[in-house]
Amino acid sequence: MEFTKKGEPLKVEGTQPVIGEMAPDFSVKNNENENVSLKDYRGNVTLISVVPDIETRVCALQTKSFNKNANELDGINLITISTNTKEEQKKWTAAENIDAKMFNDTDLSFGKAYGIAIPDLGVLARSVFVIDANGKLVYKEVISEMVDEPNYDKAIENAKKAR
Repeated sequence: MEFTKKGEPLKVEGTQPVIGEMAPDFSVKNNENENVSLKDYRGNVTLISVVPDIETRVCALQTKSFNKNANELDGINLITISTNTKEEQKKWTAAENIDAKMFNDTDLSFGKAYGIAIPDLGVLARSVFVIDANGKLVYKEVISEMVDEPNYDKAIENAKKAR
């Protein structure tokens, strides 16, 4: 899959997980600087919204859209991962008055495990992953053009079906 930013090709590292297989485990930091892994969310469906930079327009739209619809997601974990620092994430959520589970992947380890790391820019490719309660990947959408938005309705629909 080719990735672009405003039409310019980007090099992406890692191998994307396959739907129907176990999702790769990962370890990222929450905004209290604690390690969080996929195993911490077993037992519930998890929707992972990945944004390149929370401080950009499309990333903000994506995060706000998923959080706006979070009330429809009973029994589903909604998390957002970006390469922003915890300070940047805290500042953004406070400014936007959004209570969101934000995790940072500043070392791109999550991105490499999921095949969406863009080392040249130090960001992750915009994407959405839905993982069932047993840890199996049931849905993914990896956006090839960085400035495009994901299909919010389809991601939420798949998360609800996975319950």
